[in-house]
Amino acid sequence: MAKITFIDAQGTARTVEGETGATVMEVAIRNGVPGVEAECGGACACATCHVYVDDAWAEAVGGPEPMEEDMLDFAYDVRPTSRLSCQIRVRDDLDGLVVRTPERQG
Repeated sequence: MAKITFIDAQGTARTVEGETGATVMEVAIRNGVPGVEAECGGACACATCHVYVDDAWAEAVGGPEPMEEDMLDFAYDVRPTSRLSCQIRVRDDLDGLVVRTPERQG
């Protein structure tokens, strides 16, 4: 289990626990985290689970694969640390991960 903190566009932080092997998107949905819509259910076929990985965690999380980069073209306000949360797997070394949700989803 890893603790993940989601911070919304208004600055409200929610820390939840995620099971190792689940995606950050699945953790958000299971815990009712606002700002993660996940319309495609995690198939990397939309950009409605877009998050900004906190700078301190960007290297540990890593960058997007080519298919994810293509989907990020449809996201709102893409930044250097933008990721689709359906593509980030929870690992023990990500305990304490901080991500921010955009003002709105693409």
